[in-house]
Amino acid sequence: MTTGYVADIKKAGKENDYFRNVIFTGAKSQLVLMSLRPDEEIGTEVHDGDQVIYLIEGKGFAVLDDVVQEIEKGSIVFIPAGLRHNIVNTDDKPMKLFTIYAPPQHAAGAVQPKKDKKEARFAELEEELAE
Repeated sequence: MTTGYVADIKKAGKENDYFRNVIFTGAKSQLVLMSLRPDEEIGTEVHDGDQVIYLIEGKGFAVLDDVVQEIEKGSIVFIPAGLRHNIVNTDDKPMKLFTIYAPPQHAAGAVQPKKDKKEARFAELEEELAE
C-alpha cells in the first residue's frame, strides 16, 4: 500500500523541466509532470486506460482523433481509453502540464529528461489548425 501524495501541483509542474517525470504511482492511477519545449509534442498515442491532462502554463493544441482544438493555461483535456491523441506546444516557451493516467502507464519513478525525437505529424497538424 502507498502512503499517498500531497503537493502544490501547479508549483511542482512549473518547476519541472523534464519531458516526463512520474511523481506518484498508485495501484490504479498515476500522476506525471511534463514539460514540452517550444514546437515539441507528446506524440500521437493510444492508451488502454483513461487520461486527464491539465495545462499549467503555455498554449498549443490537443488532437483527439484528428479533431484539433486550441488549448491554453487552465485547459483540461479528458482522453477516454482507446482514443488516439496528441498534445502540441505552439508557444515560444515551455508548456507545463500534469497528467493523470488510470491505470498507470509508465514505470513508477520514471524520469525522461527530454523527448527522443520530434514527430513529423506536427507540421501537418499545424497546417490544419491554420485553415
